[in-house]
Amino acid sequence: MELKLLNDQGQAASTLQASDALFGREYNEALVHQVVTAYMANARSGNRKQKGRSEIAKSTRKPFRQKGTGNARAGMASSPLWRGGGKIFPNTPDENFSQKVNRKMYRAGVAAILSQLAREDRLAVVDSFSIEAPKTRLLSQKLKGMGLDSVLVITDQIDENLFLSSRNLHQVLVLEVQEADPVSLVRFPKVIVTKGALAKMEEVWQ
Repeated sequence: MELKLLNDQGQAASTLQASDALFGREYNEALVHQVVTAYMANARSGNRKQKGRSEIAKSTRKPFRQKGTGNARAGMASSPLWRGGGKIFPNTPDENFSQKVNRKMYRAGVAAILSQLAREDRLAVVDSFSIEAPKTRLLSQKLKGMGLDSVLVITDQIDENLFLSSRNLHQVLVLEVQEADPVSLVRFPKVIVTKGALAKMEEVWQ
């Protein structure tokens, strides 16, 4: 699979041969959906709390007598059927939202995403990606000069100046290879990969 190699002006200077196993795979929508959904589910934390009927601060006294009132019989005001009563199946902080995805499936899903990005001309390679000082303005100017707006930059090693400069740009994300995830790959319209990161991706994700 051939990928575009961009110069500092964002123009395709030449092409680079990449692994067909990682960038030439057929797109599997069901697998990609499962991998992305599982990744987002695994990022969730159980921080919701609702009260069951035993936790409601209401009297346990019988609200009215059993017969003769015309109402449905009631045992206590904390019943889930009553307004202000407890929940039948309350959410608890120890809820587990995680979904299991096998390592082979995860790698296949990431490869399918990368292959689709390459086919749609949304993925390109650069020799290196760095800036001289930790200034947002410098990074913004560099991206503008390359014709890039919203972009995910994947490097083999995080450059501190690049990382610090990207923090104030919400449409720019800089990640190392091991931190790259399927949600970020799908989210950004353009993905830039350094040569060193490309070699590491072929080593890690194949």
